[in-house]
Amino acid sequence: MGSKERFHWQSHNVKQSGVDDMVLLSKINEDAIVENLKKRFMDDYIFTYIGPVLISVNPFKQMPYFTDREVELYQGAAQYENPPHIYALTDNMYRDMLIDGENQCVIISGESGAGKTVAAKYIMGYISKVSGGGEKVQHVKDIILQSNPLLEAFGNAKTVRNNNSSRFGKYFEIQFSRGGEPDGGKISNFLLEKSRVVSQNESERNFHIYYQLIEGASQDQKHNLGIMSPDYYYYLSQSETYKVDGTDDRSEFHETM
Repeated sequence: MGSKERFHWQSHNVKQSGVDDMVLLSKINEDAIVENLKKRFMDDYIFTYIGPVLISVNPFKQMPYFTDREVELYQGAAQYENPPHIYALTDNMYRDMLIDGENQCVIISGESGAGKTVAAKYIMGYISKVSGGGEKVQHVKDIILQSNPLLEAFGNAKTVRNNNSSRFGKYFEIQFSRGGEPDGGKISNFLLEKSRVVSQNESERNFHIYYQLIEGASQDQKHNLGIMSPDYYYYLSQSETYKVDGTDDRSEFHETM
């Protein structure tokens, strides 16, 4: 498989797309950093290094370089051997854990809508694919990955800036065997925005689970539980926002369940 098949951006002129690592900029100041990120973003480079830190710019669209071929390319490669990618960061962390036998930690930070939740999913998905293991290990991987829809249903909501905004902090711990296979996990939640249950700003929603239940419950469930339309409930009707573009609450409910 040729490199052009793997990375559509490799056909671009490198100079027009800025630099991979901003420590290589001739002048390091705010204007230079912003201009470099802008150049790369316009050519669909959403990842850029600044030393050991990976900067990600949310493209608000599906990008073409999160497939199995990218997993294969980054697995076992040196971090700077290929273009900046969250897979490179994750693989480097995973290999350091195997070689040094020490705990590793990734801190994902950014403002609302920056793509933190999606970044965490890509990290967990990459580890799941490269860590191997038999049926029992795969079961553990499935449980870890399937925790996301449940957490998002009860902890995420539509805001003005983000249709799937996490309204809580999350510390995700994955435990590995000596061979590098996931054998357990632990999730700690904190700082849940409890006030959202009783009050939402204009154009925002309550937590996803309420709308999922209303749309996804069967007729028998609605009858037995006395479920009405969302505009019936004061806690859901204050903002008069009930739907999210591109989101099917009915199907999301079945995934949550």
